[in-house]
Amino acid sequence: MGSLAIFGLLVGLMIGRLTAPGPIHLERVEALPDGLALWFDGEPRQRAEHMDGALAFIFDASAEPQKGRLQLGGKALNWRLQMTRNGLLLHFVATRPLHGEWSGAEVDGKWRLQISLREG
Repeated sequence: MGSLAIFGLLVGLMIGRLTAPGPIHLERVEALPDGLALWFDGEPRQRAEHMDGALAFIFDASAEPQKGRLQLGGKALNWRLQMTRNGLLLHFVATRPLHGEWSGAEVDGKWRLQISLREG
């Protein structure tokens, strides 16, 4: 009887492992007039912070490191994606304070997260 219970537990764990979703991955980044659109293969958990004078977003996802430049109000700002021990870090660096808002929605089976920036 005990061996059947252990066998059932092991089979349940294997089935759970096979059906569990994998880690979320960032598939692409699109530049927008006032920010970025990030396309994930699922909905990541995220949070925003001000770190060392820069606006930062941290996602529970993975991606290859990337960087780029945007124009906001005719002035340049840089962005960079990198993996950290806390997750995927996206930070924006400008010579002036920035504020950001984000909104996400499912589009064609992918998760699109739009980050809108403004000078603060």
